Formats: sequence, C-alpha cells, structure tokens
Amino acid sequence: KDTALSKKWRFKKLSQSFKLERAKMELCVISSTTTTINPFQSCLTRRIGSRLFQCDSLFLSRRGCSLLRSGERLKKPIRPLEISCASKKFGGGGGGSRRLAASTAVEAEAIVKEDRLPADLQVTETKAANSSVKLSVEVPTIVCEDCYQRVLTEFMKLSKVPGFRPKQRVPEDIIVGFVGRPYVLRATVESILKRTLPHAMETVTGKALKDSIQIVSSFPEMEKAYSQLKTLSYEVVVDVVPELKWNPENGYKDMKIVVELGDEIDAKKACERQLRQKYKSLGALKIVADRGLQVGDLAVIDISATTIDEDGSTGEAIPDAESKGFHFDTEEGNRLLPGFLDSILGIRAGESKSFSLVFPESWKQENLRGQRAQFTVDCKELFYRDLPTLDDSLADKLLPGCTTLQEVEETLTKRCQEMEQEAKEQATDNAILEQIRKMVEVEIPQSLFEEQGRQFYGARLLEIQGNMKLTEEQLASLSSQKAVNEFLETQRESITNIIKQNLAVGDIFKRENLEFSTDELVKEVENSITEFKKHKQEYDEERVKDQVQEILEGAKVLEWLKERAEIQYITR
Repeated sequence: KDTALSKKWRFKKLSQSFKLERAKMELCVISSTTTTINPFQSCLTRRIGSRLFQCDSLFLSRRGCSLLRSGERLKKPIRPLEISCASKKFGGGGGGSRRLAASTAVEAEAIVKEDRLPADLQVTETKAANSSVKLSVEVPTIVCEDCYQRVLTEFMKLSKVPGFRPKQRVPEDIIVGFVGRPYVLRATVESILKRTLPHAMETVTGKALKDSIQIVSSFPEMEKAYSQLKTLSYEVVVDVVPELKWNPENGYKDMKIVVELGDEIDAKKACERQLRQKYKSLGALKIVADRGLQVGDLAVIDISATTIDEDGSTGEAIPDAESKGFHFDTEEGNRLLPGFLDSILGIRAGESKSFSLVFPESWKQENLRGQRAQFTVDCKELFYRDLPTLDDSLADKLLPGCTTLQEVEETLTKRCQEMEQEAKEQATDNAILEQIRKMVEVEIPQSLFEEQGRQFYGARLLEIQGNMKLTEEQLASLSSQKAVNEFLETQRESITNIIKQNLAVGDIFKRENLEFSTDELVKEVENSITEFKKHKQEYDEERVKDQVQEILEGAKVLEWLKERAEIQYITR
C-alpha cells in the first residue's frame, strides 16, 4: 500500500517533459511484489480485461492475399487505447492454453473437411525445444499440380488477356506468359502452403497453440525446388500445450507454507501512519534558515554513491542509489538504508556530507547485499512544517464527514483492519503460488510467453496511461514493437514465473476434478461485459468467457490448496 502511495506521489511531481521517459522506466521496472502477482483473486473485486487481441492466421483462413515469410511468427499488436480499463493483471496459461489448442483444432478441422486433397500428405513429427513440434511435410506431385491448375484458373478470372473473352479458357502457355512465369511460380507455392498446412496440422490436433505456426523453410528455396521437381517439401514449427512435471509428484497436496508479513500492514501502525500523513498535509512548508536538518523536516537532496573495495579504494558508481532532487521526509527515514538519516542530521542547505554505510543482507537488490558504499549528499533546500493544533476542529479536514478526532481514528482503524486482512490473504495466495511454481518443471512455448507478456505490458501501459495522461503520440511510442520487445526481454524471468504459476494452477484444477457453477460463470461474464461497455471498449465475448473461466479456476484451486496446506505466519 505504501509503495502504491509513494508512486502516486512521485507521478504528481513529474513535469510534462519527462513523462515519456518515466513511463518507459515504469514499464521496465517491476517491483519485487510483481513477481508474486495473484491473477486469481476474487472476481467480485477484480474484473476481467487485458483484451486478447485477435490476429487471424493466414494459413487457417480462406482469405488473405499474402503469406507469412519463413522464420516469422504472427505478431499481435499492442493497442493501448483499446485495452479494457477493467483489468490490471493477467491470468491464463493453464486452462487458457488448452482452450486455445481446442479452438485451433476446430478451425483446422473445418478447413480440412471443406477442402479434400487429391492425395495424402507425408508428415513426419519431431519434438523440438520449448514445447514445440517440428513437422516435415512432403506434398505429392498430384497435389502440387492441382494447386497449380487452381492458380491458373484464378489468374484467368482476374486477367484481361487480349483476344480472349472474359471467363474464356486461356491456353496455359499464354496465361503464364501474360502474367509472368515468376509470379505464377510464387503464387503456386503460396497456394500449396495455404492449402496443405491445415491438413499437415491434423497430426497435432488438440495440442497446437493458436497463432504459433512458423514456417522455417526458406521461401526462395521452396520456389526453386518446386520449379525443378514439381513437388514441394517444407518444415513447420508449431508450439503445443506444454506438459508439466511435478517434483515431488502430488507435492501440492500437503504443502507447508510460511507467509512473511511486513509490520507495515499492521492495522494499528497503518492507522497511526495515515493519520500522521493527513495531519502533515495540513501544515505549510517553511524554509529553515537558522539551523541544520532535524527529524520532522523535509529536505531536497542530491545523492550519489560508489562501492568501496576491500582495500578501501573507491569502486564503481551505484546507479540504483543515486537520485537528483530527492524529496526526503525525515519522518520516513527508516525506509531508506539503515544509518542514512543519522548520517545527514544537522546538514544545512548548501552543504555536502560524505559517509560510508553497508547495505544490509536483507536488502532487496541481491547484488548490493553486504556491500560497503561511500555516499555523498548535497542538501539543496530545507523545510519544516508549520502544523496547526491537532483538535476536533481539524476532523473534517482530516477525513471529510467526521466531526471529532475520535471518529477519524475509528474510521481509519476500520479501513486499515480491512486492508490488513486483504493484504494477509494476498500474501498467503502469493506464497502458495510461489511454492507450486517451484514444484513444476515445464518448457514454456514462445508463443505463450509472448501472448502473456503482451497482456502484462498492456495492463501496465494502461495503468501508466491512467496515472500520467499520456498523449496519443507518447502511447504510440510506448506501444511500438521495439518497446514491447525490450519489455519482454528485461522481464523474461518475471513473466516466465507467472506463466509457470498459471500452468500449475490449471493442472491442479484438472487433476483434482474441481469445478465451479454455471451461475458463477454467467454472472462474472455479465459483470465483465458491463465493465467493457461502461468504458466504451471493444471486446470478444468468447475471449472474455475464457478469461473468466481461468480466474474462477484459479480461485477454486487456491481455496482447495488453503484447506489442505499447513500455513504459518511470521512478521519480519
């Protein structure tokens, strides 16, 4: 909660000229809590969104005038203005991957039934890395000839050949000469690929993930081979539903969970902290002119830091510990590096202080744990708060609607108790998800990684858009393929961990034959669609239904695991 508040405070202090750069930083920096996202929290408090953008496969469609070039995978664009405002996190990867495979199978089956080939293809299946399969496809000559004749027929319909009436049969050599042999050759190869690929995919029916098809054969080489042999061979790589291995087997049934709770979620301390923050906001900041820094002051400081080597010499700069124009509230000094506040007490505006400190072993950045560092602090400005007398007359200003300080404290206490319970439940869910993630071994398909990563990026971008009011030009920059790819690469570990959690949850739901009522599903789908309409967002009802199912599955699994787990709570 404090992290969220501090982020909002930072956003308000940003100038317009630095919005875009800050947005890029926010997208690329995920806090330690993000890696334990619970994508399955109650649907009553969290609505479905993160619209799954559709991209029809050219090979699984009867339409489309161009083919995917070899080595390229179908991409799904990030469209931030169309992302539902109803979602902040994504789920999926468990039941979602099974449903995507099922939908792909239905589409391919429909095409195969509609278009029978004059001869069977020879397809060899080979297991590949990252839960993918390589299909080596050999197309018989009779199938290639049939595709060639179809291409000629289409050219005859579309071309106006001098000396021939519309729809009149044109001799082969004339139509080929009129169109151009290279164009006919290219169109024939594309026709063969488009027509035979759904049939080749029959070998992975029910396993292949939608939009994961990748032709690895070189298109020019296929053209050359067909022109010489009048037959065609090509290779395709397709992602399939990943298989999970539990270690130990069924280890999720009797887990022992240790949940660490920070003292910042304690309702009593949180209430005192909130009341103090509200009280401080009523005071006016005044410049300190005749003394140094004291506890209770607010200082604007520049911080720089370098490592200290074992021999005492100065090492490298520590970028993560550096800051310019940092607004340092001394009453919150305990949230920084231990000893930092004590080292700068007494500093005056315009002065500098240098001192060494050691990062504790509990520091969140592992590379800095136990590291000795030399800090230099330049004090730019120094302020104190001129606070009014704290009595009942301030009640309404502290919390609108309250008439006494006691009423303010009681209201805040109730809110903080609710927040404490929610934080405790969230921490429990996160600990369970993290433990089952460590129990599974699975290869993540690249297409699934990209799908989930893009949803994650879209949700984060939506959050930043809401906080910072980005312009369309800035959104376009942040939505570029380059920006998305950078995010996917820098957050690969975090995204992979979340996918593993989701796959584990989906597998448990299936293994234990868990279920939810149709009424629950219908109700949540209706609520989600209402949210889409409220924010005037486009949506695909089937996709919304899939997402609701995934979240309901997750909620049931977490409930089932909690009932069987031994859970211990400790305060750090």
